[in-house]
Amino acid sequence: MSGVHSGLMGSVRRLLSTLLDIASTRLELLANEIYEERLHLEQMLLYLLSALFCIGMSIMLLTVFIVVLFWDDYRLGVLGGAATLFLVSGLLLAGKLRALTRVKSKLFSVSLAELGKDRVHLDGDNGAA
Repeated sequence: MSGVHSGLMGSVRRLLSTLLDIASTRLELLANEIYEERLHLEQMLLYLLSALFCIGMSIMLLTVFIVVLFWDDYRLGVLGGAATLFLVSGLLLAGKLRALTRVKSKLFSVSLAELGKDRVHLDGDNGAA
């Protein structure tokens, strides 16, 4: 009877070891996904800030150029038109940003897919037993 008991305990230990290995692998995958997402977001932020700076400077200089160009006759009209253009553009961009915030993130999608596969395999093993 003790041989059956030790065989059963050995099987339980192997099963627990396998489950711990699976959990460890999944946690490593999750950590890698978080790290990759952070790097991606940092890179996007750097490019975004650089682009915003360059575009902002060019818009400012272009506006000053147009106002100086029409200084004698139409300076108020040009300033009003530029202000309206920037306001409308800002509102449109804010609307686009709001729509983008509603898009579901793909963070953890690979980990969740692998966990789903694990569940299917475990359920399949339980069904065969």
